Amino acid sequence: MPELPEVEVVRRGLADHVVGRQITRLHLAGNRVARRHIPGPDDLAARLRGVTIAAVARRGKYLWLVVDGEALVVHLGMSGQLLIEPGHAPLERHCHARFDFADGDPQLRFVDQRTFGGLSLAPIGAHGIPEPVAHIAPDPFEPAYDQAAVVGRMKQRDSAVKRALLDQSLVSGIGNIYADEALWRARIHGERVCSTLSKPALHRVLDHARAVMDEALGRGGTSFDSLYVNVNGASGYFERSLHAYGRAGTPCDRCGALIRREVFMNRSSHSCPACQPRPRPRRRSRR
Repeated sequence: MPELPEVEVVRRGLADHVVGRQITRLHLAGNRVARRHIPGPDDLAARLRGVTIAAVARRGKYLWLVVDGEALVVHLGMSGQLLIEPGHAPLERHCHARFDFADGDPQLRFVDQRTFGGLSLAPIGAHGIPEPVAHIAPDPFEPAYDQAAVVGRMKQRDSAVKRALLDQSLVSGIGNIYADEALWRARIHGERVCSTLSKPALHRVLDHARAVMDEALGRGGTSFDSLYVNVNGASGYFERSLHAYGRAGTPCDRCGALIRREVFMNRSSHSCPACQPRPRPRRRSRR
């Protein structure tokens, strides 16, 4: 699933190409793309006809277009792509939605190979956040983000620090890739328990998470396959700069030990056995 840098790259591309343009027609291929819009696909198409896109916004991994005081929330899922293309360009095999504009080309197209993503209109709530996104915590690039408060909540948890980083209700935007990279930089194993770490150590992890995502953003995000691309169809190249994620069996860039791959929360987790030693098993207190 795209993480914060990848979604922000898409947001910036959309802002350059669709803000200020009036939608004249939304073409939907089937009903699945609008399944999150409860009134149905016909209602979605009708309500978007004639509206102007005022802004493109994001929180964490969530993206939306601001249209006439509402939010068109775009769920990218595992493989969703938003592409800016001329109307005469051949349709992609998995193109599920096309937006026509009053000023002509280019179109905006929503392509989703695995069909986990979709489109839905939602009211905008407090602080400009759509209601379906209200449960998501601010991400490290937002003015509303309070790192000291996040550290305070992490310090109270008897759960793995990587689990906390992936908890979008605690801090949003950090996924598996950037959690592994932040922990590698902080020299902390992902199974270390939050409550056993010092507040400076937790701040260090979060500082590294923001820094690595900022670096990834500057390189167009991380692309391991053709499923993540920007609005022009180009892949990001931050995978060339990864130190931990996806590098199992290769030497650690810091100490030379072979990066290990472990299973964590039903996904892959990568770390250096020398720089990030596993935590010792916690002893149960005797009663």
